[in-house]
Amino acid sequence: MSQPTPLNAALTEIKSGPQGPQVGVFFDLDGTVIAGFSVSHLAKDRIKNKELGLTELGQTLAVALSASVGNSEFEDLLEIGARTWQGRSDQELHAMGERLFQSKIVNIIYPEMQKIVRAHQQAGHTVVLSSSATAYQVEPVARFLGIDKIICNRFSVSNGILTGAVEKPVIWGKTKALAAQEFTRQAGIDLQQCYFYADGDEDTALMYLVGKPRPTNPRKKLARIAAARGWPIQRFSSRQLNNSLTTAAGVASILPIGLLGAGLGLLKRNKRAGLNFAAPLWMEALLRINGVKLNVIGRDNLWKSRPAVFIFNHRNNFDGLMMARLVATDFSIVGKKELQQNWLTGTIGRLADVVFIDRSDAKGSVAALQALEELGRKGLSVSISPEGTRHDTETVGPFKKGAFRIAMSAGMPIVPVVIRNAEMVAARDSKVLSPGIVDVAILPPIDTRDWTLNRLYEHIADVRQLYIDTLQNWPTEEQLAS
Repeated sequence: MSQPTPLNAALTEIKSGPQGPQVGVFFDLDGTVIAGFSVSHLAKDRIKNKELGLTELGQTLAVALSASVGNSEFEDLLEIGARTWQGRSDQELHAMGERLFQSKIVNIIYPEMQKIVRAHQQAGHTVVLSSSATAYQVEPVARFLGIDKIICNRFSVSNGILTGAVEKPVIWGKTKALAAQEFTRQAGIDLQQCYFYADGDEDTALMYLVGKPRPTNPRKKLARIAAARGWPIQRFSSRQLNNSLTTAAGVASILPIGLLGAGLGLLKRNKRAGLNFAAPLWMEALLRINGVKLNVIGRDNLWKSRPAVFIFNHRNNFDGLMMARLVATDFSIVGKKELQQNWLTGTIGRLADVVFIDRSDAKGSVAALQALEELGRKGLSVSISPEGTRHDTETVGPFKKGAFRIAMSAGMPIVPVVIRNAEMVAARDSKVLSPGIVDVAILPPIDTRDWTLNRLYEHIADVRQLYIDTLQNWPTEEQLAS
């Protein structure tokens, strides 16, 4: 059995290999770019909305089952969908696909594949998303990844309405390989200069044709062929989620730990003493139970100047908790107003002086920031993301000024905390953690006492640039200590 190729090795090969548009790269979708199958989420959505009847569901399952053993053509499955949606608006179904992507699919995109797609794009390669799924499933993913060339199945449309037919040829197995051949012929690309990333046994036809086959999370038959031919195999597990019970167990660990903290607080007649005991212990338990490790450099910078405003780049629902583990004691955090309504986060918020902000209420946000400034004057640090909105990419979003105004008003330094690879353990909106390693760089504190309002945006731009530079050139422990 071939050993999987490490991600870093794959990225290095792309970066050091031939550059330019004469190199073609084909990516399969289901099981390759995303974990699982987009059609299963589509079916669940249609069942939920009472659009998928028992007859069609039975037909679909029967065709899918027989197709898996080669006894029926994939075309039969598509024709069932085309007939069912006959008379529906093409625009309406594209909107449905986008909604499904935003609610489900975006959270199951492999971050490793995002890195590989980006590496090929940076190398100037001609990148194609090639899938047997329909345009309604494929196009939102392509837009998200910045891929403008697509090979996929499409339903026939007349005057914006689906006719009930499938456009030919149907993209599947050998016809998928033929479509790729035709694409490279028209683009003047040599197939021997092409990569192909796919997981399916039916994708062996195109694997044989390209010069750089890259079986990704391959199924049994493809894995056997890859091992026999020496094709480099890639396997990713970042979106093979823990059972939700594992995350629930981590969250539930707050109960015994919280009781111990409450007892300590009562004993010392000091609420903050109880919080300082319980908060880092709970965060550590949550991460450990879910197999998440923080690989921290520059840890000493957490303690060089307190209180401080600790800022971080925001990726998912859990990086704020990672920050709480790092800052550990004598701090408050900023959360969105909706979290105040949740029994758990609302209760924690009341106990831990969390400030909840309604971004749609400008006056309320100003009052909330004033409350944070007051906490700073009382000796409490603040943990806040200047990006505000979570980002599911490695880019650094625009910084809002609130965190910087707090630091200036309270006379506190700013400590930039740069988080890398958080997307490996949880996607932007995921409520479940996956095992993995998250890199964290704690940059030296930045003194704000000589900052002025007329140069505030300049200061903010400088700090944001630190994040961009750090993510592009990850520092060493020695560099952060100097």
